[in-house]
Amino acid sequence: MTAIDLSLLILQLGVGLTFAAHGAQKVFGWWGGPGLANWEGAMQRMGFRPARLFAVVSAGVELVGGLLLAAGFLTPFVAAVLLAQTVVIIGQVHWANGFFSTKSGFEFPLLLGVGAAAIGLGGPSAVSVDAALGLSLELAVIGLLLALGLLAGLATLALPRLTARVHVTA
Repeated sequence: MTAIDLSLLILQLGVGLTFAAHGAQKVFGWWGGPGLANWEGAMQRMGFRPARLFAVVSAGVELVGGLLLAAGFLTPFVAAVLLAQTVVIIGQVHWANGFFSTKSGFEFPLLLGVGAAAIGLGGPSAVSVDAALGLSLELAVIGLLLALGLLAGLATLALPRLTARVHVTA
């Protein structure tokens, strides 16, 4: 194993398991987290409709995506989805608070997103499911996936703003 492989392994485990822990807070209520019912309420308050769908998807992205990233399985795809998630987290929750985490700023989710993007671009370590299966993509394809992840996050951010303007009457 090279120093780069060891660095990538540390990064994929650190970023992946951190995402997974946050997902477990949302799904199971572990470590002082809200649990799925309360997370659904938070999604409702943030304006995401249907709130249950957004709660399940966002919590699942963090939990399952984090575990997949840690294992190095389908790495470029997972990195793109996690990047989309961090765009939504930053834009919906933390942006208005500025940069630093001490004031609930976007410092921490930005670092997770940058880490996911770096793993997506660099690829998983030699100790990964992708490496064991010989899965890899061209850099241009990975760049396209990450760009699509960024765009998907921005589009998701727009949803509460769009649905707030649509008034459905029965």
